[in-house]
Amino acid sequence: MFIGSAPALATGSPLDQPVLPQFHLSTVWTSWSFEPVPLVITVWAVGLYLLGVLSLHRRGDRWPIGRTCAFVVLGMGAFVVASMSGLATYDTTLLSVHMVQHMVLSMVVPLALALGAPVTLALRTLPPRPRRWLLGVLHWRVVRVLSFPPLTFALYVVSPWALYFSGWYRLTLESAYWHEAMHLHLVAVGALFFWPLVGIDPLPGRVGYPARMMMTVLTLPFHAFLGVTIMGQTQLIGGDWYPRLHDTAMGSWLPDPLADQHLAGGLLWGSGDLVGLAFFAVLFTQWVRASMREAAREDRRLDLLEAREARQRAAAAGAYDE
Repeated sequence: MFIGSAPALATGSPLDQPVLPQFHLSTVWTSWSFEPVPLVITVWAVGLYLLGVLSLHRRGDRWPIGRTCAFVVLGMGAFVVASMSGLATYDTTLLSVHMVQHMVLSMVVPLALALGAPVTLALRTLPPRPRRWLLGVLHWRVVRVLSFPPLTFALYVVSPWALYFSGWYRLTLESAYWHEAMHLHLVAVGALFFWPLVGIDPLPGRVGYPARMMMTVLTLPFHAFLGVTIMGQTQLIGGDWYPRLHDTAMGSWLPDPLADQHLAGGLLWGSGDLVGLAFFAVLFTQWVRASMREAAREDRRLDLLEAREARQRAAAAGAYDE
């Protein structure tokens, strides 16, 4: 079933929301909504990325297929699912569905896009003048500040608390503009945090692998604490939005708002730890590979040094014999 753009964009009061059928797991793949902003972003991002890959191939250069899959399939694919599938259609109807969407946008999408190394691809394929502009942006003081690891960590940790324990979340339920802005905000904050930690693109703010591992581990208790806090809340997130949905025709199948909120907290807790541990594994793998490459370089350097010393000893012995 294909649903138009109205269901995914919340406006006005809960009573103005379109009537949706009961949510099931299969609904994620059967209730799609056309959203212009995510669609335009997806088409441009995927199109430009593939154009860059094609440009490299035309001149005989390689680009790892894994990076292309990470950016196009996993990253932008997850963005499409989060912003236009049943997750988007029901994200103002069930807090638990919104929480899954939140985790996909703030963790899965930024991590996958960073693994795709689009900045590196752009630097290798852009004409000279646009490449200089991009390098200028990368060295811009504002970018250096925004990529400062303690700041990105603080933004990543504090952002969900500000979203769910202020009037901001209710505003996103009532306004289509702020609803879309929240989605972009989640991706942007996640990108600021994950991009320097992944360390493939030449971005400011990159730190050594021990610091990357430490920052990744530090995010796990914050997600867990936020999830447990939401599970223990007796005050409803979003105020009376979800209870008032029970006054519509959806009231016959909607779960108790507090029970759904507890489920949302559990999903945040579990999925945050799961993605965090997966990222920890990615970093550990990168660290091992980097160490192996460094060891290989050191072995080659020592071999060259030994060969040079051997030649010098042989030359000295020859001169002595004469």
